[in-house]
Amino acid sequence: MLSVFAALISLLPALAVAQVNASYPAPPTLSTYYTIPVSPVAFTPIPTPSDPPPIPGIFPSAVPSNPPPVSPDPQVVPDFGPAWEIALQKAAAKVANFTLEEKVNVTTGVYPTTRCVGNIAPVYPIDGRGWPGLCLMDSPLGVRYADFVTAFPAGINTAATWNRAMMRLRGLYMGQEFVGKGVNVQLGPMMNMGKNAQGGRNWEGFGGDPFLAGEAAYETILGMQQGGVQGCAKHYINNEQEFDRTQESNTVDDRTEHEIYAHPFMRSVMAGVASVMCSYDLINGTYACENDKTLNQILKMEFGFQGYVMSDWAATHSTMGATAGLDMTQPGDTNFGTNSSYFGGSLTAFVENGTISMDRLNDMATRIIAGWYLLGQDSPTFPPTNFNAFNITDPATNSHVDVMDDHYTIVREIGAASTILLKNVENALPLQGIRSLVMVGSDAGPDLRGPNGYADRGGDDGVLAMGWGSGSDNFPWLISPLEAIQARARLDHTLVSWFLEDFDYAGVAAAVTGQQLAIVFVNSDSGEGYIDVDGNEGDRRNLTAWHGGDELILTVAANNNNTIVVTHSVGPLIIEPWIDHPNITAVLWAGIPGQEVGNSLVDILYGAWTPSGRLPYTIARNASDYPSQLVLGGYPQDILSINYTQGLFIDYRWFDAMDITPRYEFGFGMSYTTFEYSNLSISAVPNYDSYDTELMSNWEAGLPNPLGIGSTTALWLHTPLYVVSFQVTNTGSYYGGEIPQLYVHFPASAAEPPSVLKGFTNLNLAPGETQTATITLNRYDLSIWDVVAQGWVKPNGTITFTVGASSRDGRLYGTIPA
Repeated sequence: MLSVFAALISLLPALAVAQVNASYPAPPTLSTYYTIPVSPVAFTPIPTPSDPPPIPGIFPSAVPSNPPPVSPDPQVVPDFGPAWEIALQKAAAKVANFTLEEKVNVTTGVYPTTRCVGNIAPVYPIDGRGWPGLCLMDSPLGVRYADFVTAFPAGINTAATWNRAMMRLRGLYMGQEFVGKGVNVQLGPMMNMGKNAQGGRNWEGFGGDPFLAGEAAYETILGMQQGGVQGCAKHYINNEQEFDRTQESNTVDDRTEHEIYAHPFMRSVMAGVASVMCSYDLINGTYACENDKTLNQILKMEFGFQGYVMSDWAATHSTMGATAGLDMTQPGDTNFGTNSSYFGGSLTAFVENGTISMDRLNDMATRIIAGWYLLGQDSPTFPPTNFNAFNITDPATNSHVDVMDDHYTIVREIGAASTILLKNVENALPLQGIRSLVMVGSDAGPDLRGPNGYADRGGDDGVLAMGWGSGSDNFPWLISPLEAIQARARLDHTLVSWFLEDFDYAGVAAAVTGQQLAIVFVNSDSGEGYIDVDGNEGDRRNLTAWHGGDELILTVAANNNNTIVVTHSVGPLIIEPWIDHPNITAVLWAGIPGQEVGNSLVDILYGAWTPSGRLPYTIARNASDYPSQLVLGGYPQDILSINYTQGLFIDYRWFDAMDITPRYEFGFGMSYTTFEYSNLSISAVPNYDSYDTELMSNWEAGLPNPLGIGSTTALWLHTPLYVVSFQVTNTGSYYGGEIPQLYVHFPASAAEPPSVLKGFTNLNLAPGETQTATITLNRYDLSIWDVVAQGWVKPNGTITFTVGASSRDGRLYGTIPA
């Protein structure tokens, strides 16, 4: 990336300075950007990666419908190469029979003439030569604009479980629901990195660490595609804020891009993902959807991606984007409702006049149809689209197919497993012997308009269980804490009252006085920038609780000496005004857990589920402690220049390097029980790969691997190298789960952050029980990106590691064998 920017910088005039609002500093802006010249471009197909022969138990041949079994410590590297080879051969044979116009139609969305948010029209006739087209649908947490579907927990809650089995099962159930509705492509998962704590769409993704986000993306895609739907990894790449997202140029150095922002997409490719969505922003002066470096060189060549790249909706900027790696434009128009396209007739003309080669068009269409074959969507049993995203109540086009099955069960379990216990004074939780309680705050109750009363969930006047925008879907129902706690109170004969007026502080004080327990609920919402909620245009304006949440909490705590705080938030908040209040006995960080939000909370409150959730981001003491802030200001025509000056040091990596004490560190979470770690050992894994012995020897000698097709996803980099073993004992009195985490410490010469997450696992133990846990490391985990050599290299020096309960709670320490 850095070399591309250096080449472009001479084309850019001096930075302009503009200021729209005096409250914001004037941001640096670009007055122009790189565009691909309209001139003939030769095309050389990118070869498929050369994989070694299958290795039983290590590198098995796999198909999306039958991925390797989920494991808390995955050691198997599935080989989807043979499945891709078959799919590409079938697709090439079909495309060979298409006319020029039909090939172009495969690449060009039609909007909104059919039932889905994205559509590729059929190639008629539907016989041996034809093809039925594609239905593409949001969102990363469920089928958007449909009924009788499940509202799953958001990505951020899924990451907070640190539980691969739950990640996989959620993906599987989502895939089954999309297929049941006749959807070919689910537009998710989302895996941008949450670089800015205020970022509007952070909740759709998996947090502030690339390893955790990568594992969550990997398991989610394996599950989704096992369910039969094509996954779409998005938004590729550096789409880290909503403000001016189509007019921002992110300056990112090559090492940071590889080690941080590209990593989850690399893991998506290893999971066999069928498609990738390029983003709205510019990277180093070039739009993401026509960026040869990120699309062709990194994604398709270095990662060995064999699927297709689609644009985000209206993120295509020229017909020439096809030469930079863009395979499909969505929704098809140059902009919504223009009835003109950069592909369509324009692409046809460019192929006819030789500007874009027929071989490249064949490659585009083949990649797209190969995804259809890869997922077995050529089966005659694959259902037709049976709903209408643009008219959900139309009886002629919505068959009201119920695809929910019992998927609410995993929603409830993830909701509980992702709830993070931040504070628990003198075992205030789990609740026992409570005779009277009061619930305070609008977040305790139902939305005044019903669960789907605000379009795309763009409103917040009840319990928050989902953010807003295209990452949302419709709730089939929404169980509020008010309903769930009352149902439990009926069993216990507990007296329950509530006060849901957030700003009536006198009424709040009166309501909580004399109650044995007060539970106060606050939230913080965000979403996509096309919706403005209370002045929050996607991104959050600040990191404080909504609806006067801080004052609400302080009022309750001032009048009740057993106050429990429950937070439903899309991301971190600054909680300093109240967290140390002596009357606040417990704090539960519940995120946005989907339709069973109240039931999940009851499971935690009453001890049916011992808290095991862990923070997927850092909660700071001050907003200014975070290494990156939103870049605001400028004029509409300006391209904001956003410089990733923090480099590798995002989230906890920054706090560690700068010696900043957070309020709660990344990976933190308490339990109702306690755990002890012991008996650490590390052992080498026997090498079963005789195909790559020279590359492995070079790596051991400190030489970078050569850049080539699939060089970053190569087997020898990702097969097990060391197994770290240790024992965990439940030393408390409750059955519960523990999430051991492994952080690598590179030598100073590597210029890495002090601690880097490279592994985690999960265990469930009865009181007094001891289990042995393992966390596997591979060569990729112990490598850094060499910008000069363009390869992964083992740094010179001693590499150590810590196993513990969070990024700052080390329990065991070891050294990687020299």
